[in-house]
Amino acid sequence: MKKIRKALTGISGVPVTPYQKDGRIDSTKLSALISRLAGAGVHNLMAAGNTGEFFTLTLEEIRHVHATTITAADGKSLVSAAVGRSLSDAKALAREAIADGADAIMGHHPMDPFAGPSYQAKYFLELAEASSVPVIAYVRSDTFSVADFRKLALHPNIAGIKFASGNLMLLAEVIRATKDASAIWVCGLAEGWAPAFYAMGARGFTSGLVNVFPERSHAIHQALEREDYAGARALIDDIAGFEAMRTKYLNGANVTVVKEALGMLGNDVGPVRIPGVEALTEAERAELETIVARVSELSRAA
Repeated sequence: MKKIRKALTGISGVPVTPYQKDGRIDSTKLSALISRLAGAGVHNLMAAGNTGEFFTLTLEEIRHVHATTITAADGKSLVSAAVGRSLSDAKALAREAIADGADAIMGHHPMDPFAGPSYQAKYFLELAEASSVPVIAYVRSDTFSVADFRKLALHPNIAGIKFASGNLMLLAEVIRATKDASAIWVCGLAEGWAPAFYAMGARGFTSGLVNVFPERSHAIHQALEREDYAGARALIDDIAGFEAMRTKYLNGANVTVVKEALGMLGNDVGPVRIPGVEALTEAERAELETIVARVSELSRAA
């Protein structure tokens, strides 16, 4: 538990899932990506997270991504296997990932349109009860009560809560209400939100940018850890356009931007599966090329 919580105070990178031309997962490219991220010192890799297109993968493909990531990370990064959908599916995926060597389980937010907030919290609690390794609760809602959040934070097998809502007043309230808990409150909205989350008492952040520019993610993390908020903001300024593009189409371009940026750097990982945005427009691609070229230049200069 201790090593998982420590890793959560760092960068939780969410790798993309590369595809071959026929649409199948490209295991060779996935292994190479994971090896590169682990070699770059990413503290925690969230295998089959949202940036990995979890909800477009079959259950068998999710198992494959978990196993491939665990093998390719080779112990250099912790691996949190993302699970979800029905509670029975989540538990089964967790058991198999743990058998393959996953260090932790990340439970995706239950997306049932008729879910009750307190029962979504119960979903995470039941997953934590069933798991033999620590669980990370990925909460993409501000509808949980403070009492619900407190139950999650106090559970002995919940290592952290990936808080993915922009409701910072709620975040501040739940952090105040859980001072007696050991769970780590993690910024689940990537680098751009991380300074505000840190100011509220959260630690660490999740990242899709890390697929493209891990050194920039590390620099931002290091600035935040030494409470250099001005320095962190300056580093974020250079990638703010990148993150803003990912929010287009109600976040439908979130993975598309990351994959196309990788392609611009010579690492074609295939398109995004629908219902994600399959490809950027020519104008969007030109804008992204400018951002990628600028950040690449700054990285070389550094």
